[in-house]
Amino acid sequence: MKPSAVALLFRAVALAEACSWVLLLGGMFVKWVLQDSERGVQMFGPVHGAVFVAYLVVTVLAWRVLRWDLPTTFRALVASVPPLATIWFDRWATRTGRLPVPEPVPTA
Repeated sequence: MKPSAVALLFRAVALAEACSWVLLLGGMFVKWVLQDSERGVQMFGPVHGAVFVAYLVVTVLAWRVLRWDLPTTFRALVASVPPLATIWFDRWATRTGRLPVPEPVPTA
């Protein structure tokens, strides 16, 4: 796979992981704070779990294709645990050159 394709896939899954965290936290708020319904947790818990696993798999792929060192890979894996930390990692990795920026497409 091309590094640019892996970087794009990583960004998409990192964003999806953060969004699934927000949805799950919303479901937990409704369940535990409002004590109204478990439906949000029942729906978004499995979604978040699946996206979490996808993020881990794509992180390993990025480690191989983008040739990340172990500290970078470790940071990416740890970023999957706290809510929204995958977005922080994406920005940090882009800023430090560990995640390639997509090339602009010329317009005719």
